[in-house]
Amino acid sequence: MKYRSRTEIVSMILEAANGGATKTKIMYKAFLSYAQLREYLSVLIENALLEYLEGNQKYKTTEKGLNLLKMHNEMGELLQTKLK
Repeated sequence: MKYRSRTEIVSMILEAANGGATKTKIMYKAFLSYAQLREYLSVLIENALLEYLEGNQKYKTTEKGLNLLKMHNEMGELLQTKLK
């Protein structure tokens, strides 16, 4: 796998947690180690991009997180068109 920026990793986590996901599911979908996942989850929760649902022990992307994900995808599309 190629080197990924922190922004790319964050967007993969937000995408994986969209609709609710366990730590394990997020870890596998974002290709992270458990230590990396714990670090990113705490930062994302601190910044209100993710929320932890205690009832079913899942993480869910917040509205703010979805907005960030949308902006990241739009920037990626803009860069793609410039490179062609």
